[in-house]
Amino acid sequence: MNTRTPITVLLVLLPLLLSACASAPKFNTAGVDPYLSPQSVVASPQTATGKSVQWGGTILGTTNLQDSTRIEVLAYPLDSKAKPKSDASPLGRFFLEQHGFLDPATYKQGRQLSVVGTVTGTRNSMVGEASYDHAVIDARQTYLWPEDSGYGGTGVTFGIGGGSGGWGSGSSWGIGVGTGF
Repeated sequence: MNTRTPITVLLVLLPLLLSACASAPKFNTAGVDPYLSPQSVVASPQTATGKSVQWGGTILGTTNLQDSTRIEVLAYPLDSKAKPKSDASPLGRFFLEQHGFLDPATYKQGRQLSVVGTVTGTRNSMVGEASYDHAVIDARQTYLWPEDSGYGGTGVTFGIGGGSGGWGSGSSWGIGVGTGF
């Protein structure tokens, strides 16, 4: 066997394996105001209305309306992949409004999502027996994060190994590549 064959196979497979790990959504964040939060919109809705934001958080509830869906979200800061960091302090609540039907069985309480949209103002709603002002955004791009499997990793693993068949003139060696999901 040609000793270059295992290396060639590795060089071909490695980029494919690494691309399987790249699962972050691609958002169009042109024009997004990184300083606006749900709390700052509620504090000054007239200056925030019409501005683009990128927010995310945990779904608290989903309501289907006649021509749209309203999702109540507890906002959290986003990490470098735009995923909500639910171990951080919440940034307030907001309503995401999406034209069309989103299934409440899929967009259910406890799921995480990220969104890019335009601030349209605020809406008062009840949280338990308390009145609460929510920032409202019209969603342009929404990404529902996969449900947590309980594992903190990406869900895709791969390994590379090598070995030798022994010493002497009859020895052989090889390289192995494996994946796991």
